[in-house]
Amino acid sequence: GQYQFVVREIALFGLGKKLLELEQLKKKLMAEGLFDASRKRKIKTIPSTIGIITGDGSAALKDLQKNIHRRFPLVKLIILPSLVQGEAAPKAIIANIVKAQTLAIDTLIIARGGGSNEDLSAFNDEGVVRAIASSRIPTVTAIGHEIDMTLSDYASDLRVSTPTGASEA
Repeated sequence: GQYQFVVREIALFGLGKKLLELEQLKKKLMAEGLFDASRKRKIKTIPSTIGIITGDGSAALKDLQKNIHRRFPLVKLIILPSLVQGEAAPKAIIANIVKAQTLAIDTLIIARGGGSNEDLSAFNDEGVVRAIASSRIPTVTAIGHEIDMTLSDYASDLRVSTPTGASEA
């Protein structure tokens, strides 16, 4: 037998389309200077108050609390519980970054444990990236694991690979 295909249109879909859109957003934000090394601020060596944006009751939160208090027992922690996955997560993360600006915090940590690209997609949201870049508080991101890199990581003042790394930083 023989087959004949007539193609009228080809369009990207699925993961290929999402990766293309992500790369285009990355280039746009990079061109605006949001990822420039010159805008990165130094993280305070011994902070007095650390704000933490992460999932309420999450393993990341427990890890941060344990390791920060082990290293700096006198530091004050202000927990800003947030959704870190799903459609509502970007709006929740942005709201907590904005709220942190009104508090007496000298270091902000935004953390989430590992997951798939879809699980971490809230941290590739343009609004989240812009909120991190415009934060007056030096910000550390600890999102995913060693191999995971989000646009939020590029915009933060310091990217570490795990919540334990954020505690140490």
